[in-house]
Amino acid sequence: MTPHLIRFNKPYGVLSQFTAEGKWQGLKDYIDLPGVYVAGRLDADSEGLLLLTSDGKLQARISDPRFKMEKTYWVQVEGIPDEAALAALRSGVVLNDGPTLPARARLLQDAPPVGPRNPPIRERIAIPTAWLELIIREGRNRQVRRMTAAVGYPTLRLVRAAIGPYTLQGLASGDWAAEDAEAYAAGAPMRRDSAEPRANRKARRPSA
Repeated sequence: MTPHLIRFNKPYGVLSQFTAEGKWQGLKDYIDLPGVYVAGRLDADSEGLLLLTSDGKLQARISDPRFKMEKTYWVQVEGIPDEAALAALRSGVVLNDGPTLPARARLLQDAPPVGPRNPPIRERIAIPTAWLELIIREGRNRQVRRMTAAVGYPTLRLVRAAIGPYTLQGLASGDWAAEDAEAYAAGAPMRRDSAEPRANRKARRPSA
């Protein structure tokens, strides 16, 4: 039986669609389930939580920006943001498609629990990097990257850590787990009796 909702920890280089395209992999390399559809997209060069569902109404609720569901991102940036940059993110920054809503932003003292990226990010010896936690309620195209660039700190790596009550907890990169959709609809914390994460052994590395 197809689960109503699955959490997937999307690796770098994978599209938010089942078919591959150009140098990017598709979801079918990791998830071999009929009748599930992506609920909310994540760019190929971004990583982290992607939700899929077999329930059309739930898909609309997750994807529709009118519901303004919180999305939490861990963002590795070039440089170390000062308090002025964090304050700008918190109050909203002006992008070319208009000002953003206020976000919750904080500098993380330690790197979040994510493994190495393949391929690694570009780092410059003379310029340090830092990790931010950024929580937004919008879903514009490449919004987080544009926000950090607008305050002077380009994004080097972007990992979505949570959507609403669901998180990356228990998922290694490339793994997925089935969840209770009713918990999501109720806004409850992620159930701890969810299915064990699964890894698709046939997953291929992205082409160069």
